Amino acid sequence: MKKHLNAVAIGALMGLAFVGGHTLTFQGWAQDKAPDKAATSSDSTDTYKQLDLFGEVFERVRAEYVEQVSDKQLIEAAINGMLTSLDPHSNFLNSDEFQDMQSQTRGSFGGLGIEVTMENGVVKVVSPIDDTPAARAGVQAGDLIIAIDGKPIVNMSLNEAVDKMRGPVGSNITITVRRGEQEPFDLTLARATIPVESVRWRTEGDIGYIRITSFTERTEDGLKRGIADIKKKLGDKLQGYVLDLRNDPGGLLDQAIAVSDAFLDKGEIVSTRSRKADQAQRYNATPGDLADGLPLVVLINGGSASASEIVAGALQDHHRAVLMGTQSFGKGSVQTIIPLPGHGAMRLTTARYYTPSGRSIQQLGITPDIEVQQARIEEIAQMRGYREADLKGALNNDNKQNVPGEDGADQKAPATPPAGGSSSTDKPATPGQDKAVSPPSDGAADANKPADVDYQLSRALDLLRGLALFQKGQAG
Repeated sequence: MKKHLNAVAIGALMGLAFVGGHTLTFQGWAQDKAPDKAATSSDSTDTYKQLDLFGEVFERVRAEYVEQVSDKQLIEAAINGMLTSLDPHSNFLNSDEFQDMQSQTRGSFGGLGIEVTMENGVVKVVSPIDDTPAARAGVQAGDLIIAIDGKPIVNMSLNEAVDKMRGPVGSNITITVRRGEQEPFDLTLARATIPVESVRWRTEGDIGYIRITSFTERTEDGLKRGIADIKKKLGDKLQGYVLDLRNDPGGLLDQAIAVSDAFLDKGEIVSTRSRKADQAQRYNATPGDLADGLPLVVLINGGSASASEIVAGALQDHHRAVLMGTQSFGKGSVQTIIPLPGHGAMRLTTARYYTPSGRSIQQLGITPDIEVQQARIEEIAQMRGYREADLKGALNNDNKQNVPGEDGADQKAPATPPAGGSSSTDKPATPGQDKAVSPPSDGAADANKPADVDYQLSRALDLLRGLALFQKGQAG
């Protein structure tokens, strides 16, 4: 049994060497210079000894474990354990998981709508996906999911936890969430079809707003449609764009490159470096800026990871955009999906990526040019003080258009505060939505009228309008 198992294990390892028609070689097996025969023989002997150890453990478990476990379960668990021991992003995908991963990048899936990672034995939310059960229930980036349907997640792999959170559309699931120093609480959600429509857009006055929630196969096309639609609606009034990458967990590398290229006319976008120096790659921008050189502000936060950090880093290094928000997640590695015919696939970290200036953001993240924490806006009512117009015998304004009380101009307001004293509202923002309560537009108290005011977005819009005015002033 041991010899047969060793042969199977070695055959599996050899099978991983062929990926997409390209042959990858293991270190020490293909060198420009012939390896030392004695060293090679010694390495092979050590490898066989380790495989013998694996065979002994495998046989013991399948023969003596308290419950019967299939050989398939043991082998898949062993492979996954090998991969997950490397880093948090490498793992084994069985056939079902591989199909789920493909559906995320191509179409839709049934689930809650959260991007997660494993941290200290529990599932950590990287970011909720917009307009999904998780986002509507108030799940926030950084939340820890410690139990699913009452069963603790401890000793459960990330893939197992994700598998439990997915299921038929309409079925219910209860997750136990720990948020900061709060006591753990339960959220019951109904699974829904999670669409992978990763780009949304709208106009904010004379500004184009584009949000990318993840980088899927359709992201580039969605971005192009969004920019074209914004140009059509605003025409010559268009002052600039806000590119919102907050809580974007990343996705496909080629889509991150395409999005960066959409706003860059030339220069390097990103470079990747693997274990071997001759496998380094550089990706450069092609001529043409879809935004026509208009000012660009990119919003990032702690949920902006991987592909979104590639875009933010490229635009920042080329001084094409102003980055605003908070420090990003800090994932500076590239994973390759390697199909294993008949068995699923493996996700393996194969390279690190670097921004155009040559910096790695691994563990560090992208630092915004202007740090803006998300906040809630409040209007504080104050007593109206006396103004020049209130003083007896004050000179009249000789510009009749501005005389108070004429032609619908402002009337004199009382010098005392309105009844009730304060016009502010203390209604808290909706959890997980990055929204805040805005002050009433007419200055009157209205605590029951929340508005969708995003403080970070408001700051970005103000900055863009200021840049547009500055450019016009220079042109004048």
